[in-house]
Amino acid sequence: MSDIVIRPARTSDVPAMFALLEPLVSRRILLGKEMVSLYEAVQEFVVAESEGQVLGCGALHVIWKDIGEVRTLLVREDRLHEGIGGRIVEVLEARAIELGLDRLFCLTFEVSFFTRHGFAPIGEHVVDPDVYAQLLRSPDAGVAEFLDLAHVKPNTLGNTRMLKHL
Repeated sequence: MSDIVIRPARTSDVPAMFALLEPLVSRRILLGKEMVSLYEAVQEFVVAESEGQVLGCGALHVIWKDIGEVRTLLVREDRLHEGIGGRIVEVLEARAIELGLDRLFCLTFEVSFFTRHGFAPIGEHVVDPDVYAQLLRSPDAGVAEFLDLAHVKPNTLGNTRMLKHL
């Protein structure tokens, strides 16, 4: 695995990221993203690369001053169980700490993976009421998922909300 590099994503990586995402969307494992959304958020992503091939990716999205979300974490199917996803999470956690975040949120089916990386399932209320009120103003669907708002429940795939304290 020493030949695998985790690095910030570039716009030239977006087509490969999109290609990795599509099979997981069709199997209802991840929510779909338009290619334009990946380009708009490319600065939030890191990619795992080996020999010029994108093997996986993940994003860190800041939700509030002390909390961020691990989003769109995926690894190419033929490279699963090699520790690539864990390395991506470690890099995203380091970025979160550099930004001054104290907690990381994720919405996932991969509960055992995220549990191994220090995340735990959470209930409904993980922010103070005043922060909750501010977050309600966000147009971001991921923030609505974080807040567990009723209007996004029909779009949820039945995954688990998890949190890690850094």
